[in-house]
Parts: sequence; C-alpha cells; structure tokens
Amino acid sequence: MEKRGHIIQKVLPDSIAEEMGLERGDAVLAINGQEIDDIFDYQYLLQDDYVEVAILAKSGEECVLEIEKEAGEDLGLEFENGLMDEYRSCHNKCIFCFIDQMPKGMRETLYFKDDDSRLSFLQGNYVTLTNMSDHDIDRIIRYRLEPINISFQTTNPALRCMMLNNRFAGEALKKADRLFEAEIEMNGQIVLCRGVNDGEELERTISDLTKYLPCLASVSVVPVGLSDHREGLYPLKPFTEAEAGAVIDCIENWQKRIKGQYGVHFVHASDEWYLLAGRKLPEAERYDGYLQLENGVGMLRLLMDEFEEALQRKRGHVLKQRREISIATGKLAYPTLKKMAAEAEALYPNLTIHMYEVINRFFGEKITVSGLLTGRDIMGQLRGKELGSRLLLPVNMLRSGTDVFLDDVTVGEVEKTLQVPVDIVKSSGYDLLSCMLGESGTSGKPAGRE
Repeated sequence: MEKRGHIIQKVLPDSIAEEMGLERGDAVLAINGQEIDDIFDYQYLLQDDYVEVAILAKSGEECVLEIEKEAGEDLGLEFENGLMDEYRSCHNKCIFCFIDQMPKGMRETLYFKDDDSRLSFLQGNYVTLTNMSDHDIDRIIRYRLEPINISFQTTNPALRCMMLNNRFAGEALKKADRLFEAEIEMNGQIVLCRGVNDGEELERTISDLTKYLPCLASVSVVPVGLSDHREGLYPLKPFTEAEAGAVIDCIENWQKRIKGQYGVHFVHASDEWYLLAGRKLPEAERYDGYLQLENGVGMLRLLMDEFEEALQRKRGHVLKQRREISIATGKLAYPTLKKMAAEAEALYPNLTIHMYEVINRFFGEKITVSGLLTGRDIMGQLRGKELGSRLLLPVNMLRSGTDVFLDDVTVGEVEKTLQVPVDIVKSSGYDLLSCMLGESGTSGKPAGRE
C-alpha cells in the first residue's frame, strides 16, 4: 500500500497537538487542503493563526482538525523523518570530497553525501546548487528560506565542471543569480585546491562573487582536507607555508577593497591558513560577527578572546584545593590551547594542566582539526600519560547530541581505558575556563569550536 501522510513520531507535552488528542502513529495528511511535500511546506502552512489539519488516525479514521493558535505557533509534533521526506544525496564526484577519502569499515551514515538545500537552511550544510531544481529555487524564494549556504569553489564554469565532475556544475551557478535577484541571504564557501582553483582563479572567483553583495553575506576560503586514504583519487597536494601566505595576502587585499566600498570584509581565510603560514590571527573585528565559525573561520580568535574575558572576570578568585587535570586536542588548536593553559596556571598556582596534542593516525597526519579525531587515537596516544583527576575534551569530537566519537568509540570506553573521568567542554572560552577550574554550568555565550 502507498504510504499516506507523514507519520507522527512524538507528541510534545503541553502542546496543541496533545490538547487535540493526537498520538504517535497518527499521520498528518494536509494543512489547509494542501498536501505536504516536506518540512518546509509544513512549517510554512502553519504560519497562520487558523489552520485546518487533515489527520489519518492510526485506527484508519480520517478527520479535519480546526485549530486556532498564535501566528507561527507550532503544533508540537515530531515526525519519523526530520525533513518529512527522503534525504537528497550528492551526485557530484568532487576531486576534493572528504567522504571519498574515508577508510572502509565505518558506520554507513558517514558515507552519505548530502547536497540538500533543506539541510542548508535547517543545519547550515553547504550545497553545490547542482542538485536543486527550479521548483526548489521557487520554494526557497516563496518561503524565504535563508540563509542558504553555497559551495562555490570557483566561478569559472568549465573549471567548476571539472572540480565537481558534473557537466552541469557551471550552469548551476545561475541559480545563485536567482537567489540574489530575490534578495535571499547567502553564505559562500571555497574549498581551495593547490594548483587548481587558487592563484588567478581565486582572484577571479572572489571578484565575481562580490556582485552578490550584500545578499551574499560572507565567503570562507578553506584548504582542502587530505586524508591518507586517497587511492585512485585526483592527485592533490597540501599547501606549503609560502603558498598559505600567498592565499592570505590575496584574501586580505580583497578585504581592504571590499571593506572600503561595502563596510564588511566579506571574504575570510580559515584559521588553518594563518597557522600554516605562521602568521598572527586577525583581530575579532575582521570576522564581521563570526558568520563562518563552522568552517573554522575565527574559531581560535573567538576562543582566545572569550578565555581572556573569562580570566579577567575571575581575577581575585582563589582555587583553594590543588587541581590536576589534562586537556587533549588536535594539532591545529594545540599551540593556542597550550598558551591558554599556561595563563590559567599562572593565575591559579594550585592548578596543574597537562596538555596533549593528539595526532590523527586514523585519517592521516595532514588532518589537524580536533573534530576529526577518533576515540582510538585518543586512547592510544594518552594511555600511560599523566592525566590528573579529569581529562577535558572538546565537544566537536563527538557526534552531535551523543557521547560517541567518529569511530563509534564512546566516552565511557575512553574513561574505562584511560582510567580517568572525561569532561566534555561545551565549546566556548568561558566553558573552557570553568572546566579547568572544576566549576559546573555553562555561560550560554556564543561558542568557537576548535
């Protein structure tokens, strides 16, 4: 039998849905007489203060509920599928795709390539535009689904087709024109590949993307991630220190030009470029409000500034009992965190912090971010080390909302193996200092995630 409607997974307590007697297993068929394709239709159709919701009860009975509510108020339902539709996979074969560089034998979900505009809106994922139809663009414009995050890579149509291994990839750039004409807010990303879309091509891309200002609020430039599992893939090489410096020079020159005309810096280099080039991170003002934290743009600057502010707030505070802890992180953040740990130890004589840089053996040493470290690497490299009474790990090492690392090792397994309790630091500099001092609770401040 053909599936009808969208099955309710959960009815939230004290919600409109609970008041109307809806139950798990019931299905929503339509709202105001219109069938629902996915979560966007559902949310859009619920904006009115009066709605008629067609329901198919699990008993087989159909009814229409007439509901008066506040405009925009949700019914309090969760569905079997968060999108209320199938997830759309990516049909490109990008030369830089990290999923193609994953080792075999990991959980199936890690090999799924999404290119879904709905996830761009809901979760901040980046899309290539190649998997979007005119109908998708129409709905984004009609529903004002913004911001939409776009992986541009290059504005050279022929080069984009080559990089994405998709003959329609160049033509897909025209969809950004439609979003711009409709004044939909966008953010952009350029995954930079050495000898492919850098140099003059990067200059061209940044120049072309400025035409989308101010709707295109920001563009991040990130270096391609290269694991040790690239057999049979396009021969990409890592950037050298000098080449990283050249990328920074290009971006900063454009920042000066764009800032003078538009009042924003617009294009940003991720933290990795500055660390690779051995240069000082930009000041906070250069990040235009940290629009691209999830792309590693300004994470360390924000973390450092938050930590300094937290230290200033704590001046005069005394740590009465001796406290010995350890912190483990990836190669990228290690030098910064080591300095921060030294500052905390200087302010609190009773505090001892053992800092450990965990090398990524699982994906390869060229992968330096903490978010791609595995439980096995952490256990293997910290076994037998001085860890003190607690081990602090950043939250981005774990799958969102879980206590599981990329390789399915759990926090509990790490604790058992290393014989030390593990505290997960919830991302910000304020939280980091609180965990160092053994204080409970978080600040609720915006978080940098490195």
